[in-house]
Amino acid sequence: MDNGASSYRRFLEGDDSGLADLIEEYRLPLQMFLNSVTGDFDTAEEAAIEAFVKLATKKPKYSGKASFKTWLFSIGRNTAADIVRQNGRHKLINLDDAGDAPSTDGMPEEIYIKDERNRQLLSSMKKLKSEYYTVLWLKYFEDLQIKEIAAVMHKSEGNAKVILSRAREALKVQLGKDGFENEN
Repeated sequence: MDNGASSYRRFLEGDDSGLADLIEEYRLPLQMFLNSVTGDFDTAEEAAIEAFVKLATKKPKYSGKASFKTWLFSIGRNTAADIVRQNGRHKLINLDDAGDAPSTDGMPEEIYIKDERNRQLLSSMKKLKSEYYTVLWLKYFEDLQIKEIAAVMHKSEGNAKVILSRAREALKVQLGKDGFENEN
């Protein structure tokens, strides 16, 4: 699986269904990720749409150095930062200095995550620092590798590993507080 690279290539070659396939596959995961970054679902949705508009109009070159998904999520994160800066409506959550994860009760994450066990896991993850929530989301719900996570979060691989390790430990503690038994 090429994580969307072939669909993007088809689009660049003139097949508009390639872009439609990308939007269908990545719209919701990108919005969920951007929601964890901005703390505001409306801004996340706007940034995701704008990221796809950039793909459609500016047709940036995908080099293949990272997976297509990582590249797209980086475009989305940068777009979200631009929107927040331009609009001044919402404060972008700095992943280095983030406090608690924003509350997203009733948000599309819960629709996206259909399995009850995963919903309970998400509930505990929301209580963690935003940076931990983001790294866990990218690792376990988006299935990104540490190199890709580092690229999306604008961290070194070593730093991303440390954050992931600390996030796992914090999640274990939080799951214990929430009454879940350790199942690894």
